[in-house]
Amino acid sequence: MKNKRILLIRYGLLAAAAAFTVIGLIKQEHLEVWEKAVKICLECIGIG
Repeated sequence: MKNKRILLIRYGLLAAAAAFTVIGLIKQEHLEVWEKAVKICLECIGIG
């Protein structure tokens, strides 16, 4: 019974993570993160 609950929790968390990843990709959030990362990197080396 305890193992069944643990598996249910694991699969639930996996499904939630996959859902949030898909939602983020649909909303194109990865592009915003990429732009911010580039700006930070350019500031670190003194170009931006």
